[in-house]
Amino acid sequence: MNSLNVHPDARLGQQMHDWMKDLFPICRSITGPGVRETLAYFRRLIPAMKIHAVPSGTPAFDWTVPDEWLIRGGFLEHEDGTRIVDFADHNLHVVGYSEPVDGWFALKELEPHLYSLPEQPDAIPYVTSYYRRHWGFCLPHRKRQTMKPGRYRAVIDSTLAPGELNYGEIVIPGQSDREIFLSTYICHPSMANNELSGPVVAAALAQWLMTLKERRYTYRIVFIPETIGAIVYLSKHLAHLKAKTDAGFVLTCLGDERTFSYLSSRLDNTLADRVARHVLDHLAPGYRKYSYLARGSDERQYCAPGVDLPVCLVMRSMFGEYPEYHTSLDNLDFVTPDGLAGGYKALRTCIEVLEANRVYRATVIGEPQLGKRNLYPNVSRHGSYGEDTRLLKDTLAYCDGKHDLIALAGRIGRPAWVVAEACERLRAAGLLAIDGG
Repeated sequence: MNSLNVHPDARLGQQMHDWMKDLFPICRSITGPGVRETLAYFRRLIPAMKIHAVPSGTPAFDWTVPDEWLIRGGFLEHEDGTRIVDFADHNLHVVGYSEPVDGWFALKELEPHLYSLPEQPDAIPYVTSYYRRHWGFCLPHRKRQTMKPGRYRAVIDSTLAPGELNYGEIVIPGQSDREIFLSTYICHPSMANNELSGPVVAAALAQWLMTLKERRYTYRIVFIPETIGAIVYLSKHLAHLKAKTDAGFVLTCLGDERTFSYLSSRLDNTLADRVARHVLDHLAPGYRKYSYLARGSDERQYCAPGVDLPVCLVMRSMFGEYPEYHTSLDNLDFVTPDGLAGGYKALRTCIEVLEANRVYRATVIGEPQLGKRNLYPNVSRHGSYGEDTRLLKDTLAYCDGKHDLIALAGRIGRPAWVVAEACERLRAAGLLAIDGG
């Protein structure tokens, strides 16, 4: 199989990167026009997407949908006319959800409203204050150190008022009403790996899934604001998700080329965990493994007690584990077409294995005679018992109605997609039956 860094169709990686270029300048937050503009873009790619609106003030478990935030501009300027930062230059310069301000401040008064990273002096940090009224500016630490004494004018032209929270949803029906759940978020401003890699890979997967002539599973794909969006979605669909979801993945951090990562569900025992580990064991040996204690995205909501959906994460470099995370350095140079193609391939392979995952049972007692079915060399000589024959015999050894495809492949140390082909050859020869089918 090809390296995960190069998908067989290299154009797909470039296409996803092109989508990111279009989306990168949009100022997204957990609510507001940036979210709606982003969802409208994805609906053009996937016309089946439905866009939903939930009014501010709507309760969702222990949370409440907040007021909508609209920002039109903002700047910080010294009294001599020197412009320190301008929202028009980079949308990370204003703290997310900043309340409006227009006033003059001494440098000392400004300090509680300034954010920079001494350890990354050229990066703009990403800072938010969603649920406590606040305002502020983010800037490279190198620039902050050049700020002179005197008075500064701080202007943030924003509105916080009742509005709505928006999210997108696609349901792609399959032969069964059992579901695979994919969730990604559309709430961060201009960041590439932590924000846009998940949605563009989700969009590419949706497009691929809709081309399939047959789908065993139904696929539910949501594009939501992180945390509050997941909580709102769960508050509306929890009973259905608990009853129908067989496996799920949060799609994020899928675009760099440095490594692959896996973060488990809360109890590390779901079908999603099993398929994720199996795929990465074979396609990305040496990947980094993280327990649920390292959680940080919407797996916190989907795996919480009382919810406990079978959800885990397959990623490239994990959130919080790469230095560019939540800064302006997480840009379109850090995320590459090959990196995106690799992230897509890992998730697509997980889905393909889930589609093929069945429990097989041998139809004969004892070891079958493969030769009369043209599955074994008719002339026995040294070396005739080759890899292909070994694969078929090892596969048969564990088709006992107790091992699904993933467990069977794990037992014999082969990739599930290779074992699936062997199972179909044996089934065509009348030696295997699918349990329950």
